[in-house]
Amino acid sequence: MASILHQTLMDLCIYVFCDTKDLRDILSETSTASELRDCGKPILQLLLQQSTSIHNHYTSKKNNKNLTNDIDYTLGVENNDLNPLITKRLDDLITLATEKFYAFPFKNVPLCWRQLYWEASLLKFSALVVGKLFATSNIASLCHQSVMDELVTTLDMAHIMTGAIASDTVMACVNTALETLQKIDEIVSRRELDKGLKRQRSDSTFQEAVEFTPQVTNAVLRKENISFFTFEKLIQHPLNPHLGPEPLIITDSLKHWPALSHHSWNSPSYLLSRTIGGRRLVPIEVGRSYVDEDWGQKIIPFKEFLDIYIMGNPSRKKQKKGYLAQHNLFSQIPILRNDIAVPDYCYALAPPPHKSSPLATKHAEYAALEEPLLNAWFGPAGTITPLHTDPYHNILAQVVGKKYVRLYAPRESAKLYARGIEQGGIDMQNTSSLDIGLLAGWDGTREEQERARKDFPLFSKAEFVDCILEAGECLYIPIGWWHYVRSLSVSFSVSFWFN
Repeated sequence: MASILHQTLMDLCIYVFCDTKDLRDILSETSTASELRDCGKPILQLLLQQSTSIHNHYTSKKNNKNLTNDIDYTLGVENNDLNPLITKRLDDLITLATEKFYAFPFKNVPLCWRQLYWEASLLKFSALVVGKLFATSNIASLCHQSVMDELVTTLDMAHIMTGAIASDTVMACVNTALETLQKIDEIVSRRELDKGLKRQRSDSTFQEAVEFTPQVTNAVLRKENISFFTFEKLIQHPLNPHLGPEPLIITDSLKHWPALSHHSWNSPSYLLSRTIGGRRLVPIEVGRSYVDEDWGQKIIPFKEFLDIYIMGNPSRKKQKKGYLAQHNLFSQIPILRNDIAVPDYCYALAPPPHKSSPLATKHAEYAALEEPLLNAWFGPAGTITPLHTDPYHNILAQVVGKKYVRLYAPRESAKLYARGIEQGGIDMQNTSSLDIGLLAGWDGTREEQERARKDFPLFSKAEFVDCILEAGECLYIPIGWWHYVRSLSVSFSVSFWFN
C-alpha cells in the first residue's frame, strides 16, 4: 500500500507539478496563454532550471532505489539527497511573490505574481517529495512531523494565498496529492498506535456548555422539512408584499448529512483525521468582531486552532476569540465537502432584492450564480458576526452547537446606521455601526450601553425577528435582510449563498 502511495506522489510531482513543457513554451513565446511571462525572462529561466533539476534527479535515481513499506522511526528528518539550493531558490521566488502581494491591494495584484507563487510552491513540494523519498528508500521519511508539516504547509499556503488560480485538472491533482498524504499519515498513525508510540485522543465531542443565551422575543417562523415547491412558493409569493420574503427556520431537513451522524463534525478526533492530523492550514479571524479595532487575521494549522481557540481553557478571559469565518473550506478540503449536501432550497427561483432595501440596485447587479457559494463558520462560544446584510439569499445550516440570530427587514435600514466608504476606500455600506450586544444590554458596562442608546436613538424603533438556531436546523435569510449572529456554544455552520 505504501509503495503505491509513494508512486502516486512521484507521478504527480514529476508529470504534473514539474512539467517543463509549459515553461519552455512560455520562454520560446509559442504560448500566449500565461501571464507568468510578465514576471520577466530571468524568473522564468530560474523556474525552468529548478524544474529541470528535479526531473534530472528523479531520472538518475529512479532505477537505483526501491522504496520499502517498512516504517523506521529512527530516520532523521535531515535525510535529503536533493541539492538544497533548489528549495532555497524556490523559497526565494515565493518570497518575491509574497512581497508583490503587499505592494498592491489584493484585488489589484498582477496575476503573474500569484501564478509565480503557485508554480514555485508546486515545485518546492515536488523537490521535498523527491528528495526525501530517494534519500531514505522509505515511505516513512515523509511522515516525520516536520517533513509532513512542510509538505502540507507548502500546498495549503499556495491555495490560500493565490485563491487556487490553477486549472481544474491541476487542482484535482493537488487534491489527490493531499489525499495521498492523508492516507500516508493514517497508515503511520495506526502503526504508531499499535507500537504504543502514540496515544489515541480521548475526547469524543465538543463541550456543549452555553455561556449566555439571549431571550427570543420575536420568534422566526419555523416549519418542519418543507418541500422544495412549498419553499419556492413562500419566497416568490410572500405573505406581506411590503416586506418581501421573510426569514424561516426549516427543521429536520439535514438528517441525511454524514456531518450530523457517522462523520460527525462534533467530534474533534474526526475533524483531525480529515485534516492530515490537524496539519491543514486555515485562515482565522482573531478578535471579538471584524469591526473592532484590535481585530486581525492569521493562518494557522487546524490542530492549533482547535487546541487554542476551541478546546482551550474557557477561564482564560484575556485570550481573544479565534473564528474560522466565511472561508471556502470545502474547496480547500474536499473530503469535508462529502459530509454535507447543498439543500435543494438553494435551487429555487429566487426573487430579486426587495424594493425597500437601500442596497437593492447594488445587489441586483450581482451576476447570477451557477452554483451556490459555500462558506464554513467554526468557532467557540461568544464569536460574533456584527449586524450586516449580504447580496445573496442564504441558507444557514447549523451542524454543531447553537447560535442566536437577530434579523431586520430591509425597510428598517434607516434605523440601523449603516457604515459608509471607510479609510482606504473600503466599502462598508453593508455593515451597521450598531453593536447589538451593547444596545440589547448583553455586553459592556451600563455606561457603555446608555451611551450607545444615546448615539443611536432610532435603533429602539427598529422591528426585528430572532431565533436560537440549533444543530440540524437551517435558517433562510432573504437577500438584503440585516442579521446579527452570536455563537452560544462551540459552533460549526455552513452558509449557502444563492440568487
